[in-house]
Amino acid sequence: MSQDDVVEPVTAYRAVALQSTCRAINRAPSTAAARDMIRAAIDQVADQVEATQRFVGGLRLVVLPEYLLTGHPIGEPLPEWCERAALDPDGAEYARLAELSRDSGLFLCVNAYELDEHFPGLYFQASVVFDPRGKTVLRYRRLNSMFAVTPHDVLDRYLSIYGEDALFPVARTEIGNLAAIASEEILFPEVARCLAMRGAEVFLHGSSEVCSALLSPKNVAKLARAAENGAYVVSANTSGVYGMGLPAHSADGGSQIVDYRGNVLAKAGQGESMAANAELDLAALRRMRRTPEMMNLLPRQRFELYAPSYAGTSFYPPDTVRPGETERGHFLSTQRAVIDRLAADGLI
Repeated sequence: MSQDDVVEPVTAYRAVALQSTCRAINRAPSTAAARDMIRAAIDQVADQVEATQRFVGGLRLVVLPEYLLTGHPIGEPLPEWCERAALDPDGAEYARLAELSRDSGLFLCVNAYELDEHFPGLYFQASVVFDPRGKTVLRYRRLNSMFAVTPHDVLDRYLSIYGEDALFPVARTEIGNLAAIASEEILFPEVARCLAMRGAEVFLHGSSEVCSALLSPKNVAKLARAAENGAYVVSANTSGVYGMGLPAHSADGGSQIVDYRGNVLAKAGQGESMAANAELDLAALRRMRRTPEMMNLLPRQRFELYAPSYAGTSFYPPDTVRPGETERGHFLSTQRAVIDRLAADGLI
């Protein structure tokens, strides 16, 4: 390693959950037009990151909302969404985002649909983090989804290719140990816990959700995941989703940063905003994690008590997706079969 490769750790810095507008590609007249919209979305991100950096001193981390570049599928067959919306991990779109990270000197977390050469005809929803040198330091693929393929749906083959470490990756960086949680996965405590077990200190949460002043399930979960794991949550929501028929502001506002005790440090209203920015104090987080106290919950976990229940129980089954043979209705019918089985067993 050369001297130029040595990076000094930072124990306090500012992060922003950037609240941006999503312009969905579903109604684009052609694949070429859809790809043009993706490029325009990346240009929008570049403009907003550059402007935000001028106003937020000490900024080191930017988290973008869920599927900001494309919106989500609304019934398109899996191969069609692959063609119109999914990014090639080695393609031009990711290269442009890596360039943005390098030019701005920031860590950038983007959530997008992406292809995988080992699974033709399928796509995964991924949260990817680029470092200030433009290097990909984290690739997390969403493990729980209602209507999309996840690694769990092709688990045996996925593990044979990538290994178990790929399921819950944590990036050890100069701004702390980063991990990603995608969208509604904030409601699944096991995801955050498995990441915390691997050292995660900052959860990067890209979302597109209904904003509410009430304690919605996701808002409750953000506070809970932070407090129960002693970790920061940087949660970026969309500022409206246009072009897919839904009222555009159904998913608008409430981007926030939550500290390791479950306190909201900053929160945006509605509209495009950089208001959800705050200082992340890793030194304070680490002091708390290393101090014996009642609310330091992570080192108090007694996993041996729970392991037999998890190991001996299966609800939603793995390996149900076959490339080229799966329609979107498969996911709903699979969940219905699970519900019927659990009801028959008297578990729900």
